[in-house]
Amino acid sequence: MKPERKITVHVRSELLNKAQKASRAGVSETVRKGLELLAASDAYDRLLKMRGKVRFSLDLSELRQDRR
Repeated sequence: MKPERKITVHVRSELLNKAQKASRAGVSETVRKGLELLAASDAYDRLLKMRGKVRFSLDLSELRQDRR
């Protein structure tokens, strides 16, 4: 794991208050969670661009047979 970095962030009080209310966490954890969500959104965007472009050799009805 890489070492943590200490940062200074200037944000509007209203925005921080809303984010903390949503996260139910302190300032550091709220900022950390926001950064994690932003980083994850890039991965989600890349996955969405692949939609319909990947072919699978699995038969969906065959996979569902074990549920019966």
